[in-house]
Amino acid sequence: MVNFSFRPLLALALVVLASLPGCAHYHLGTGASPAFASLYLAPVQNPAGVPQAAATVSIQLREAFLRDGRVALATSPAEADAVLTVTLSKYGRETLTALPTDAGLARKLGLTLDATATLTDRRTGRVLFENRPLHADRQAFTDSGQLLAEYDTVPLLAEQLAQAAAHAVLDTW
Repeated sequence: MVNFSFRPLLALALVVLASLPGCAHYHLGTGASPAFASLYLAPVQNPAGVPQAAATVSIQLREAFLRDGRVALATSPAEADAVLTVTLSKYGRETLTALPTDAGLARKLGLTLDATATLTDRRTGRVLFENRPLHADRQAFTDSGQLLAEYDTVPLLAEQLAQAAAHAVLDTW
């Protein structure tokens, strides 16, 4: 015959039941609803002259907003409640570590991509924010060559920049 006490089990059940009302209204995310339901992403402008960056940033922007799901993406400005314009403004590289055998050759680079974003409510013509700075930075090892290292890092910079843009547009400002 097993001598089993129900008191610890009862105490555990009471603790679990007491904590449930606190979780009843919990929601993932920021809880902020944008002031618009649809968004048009204007083609990314690239006066910074980073090869292929405009297309890569455009793709990553679409992915970021689709993943979030709080707004629908429109195919033209006329179909959208708001328009987001992103302009790449600066690409930078800095040598973080040099090769031990040749101080003139980089081993690791710090790469940055800066942009500005403007969000306009197309229905009212009101600019919600203008030239908001966006920044992305990554490090790249140049073991396989500097050109290849930079080429491989641009999509990562684009993804980080797109996340910053999505945060600027969708979260409370």
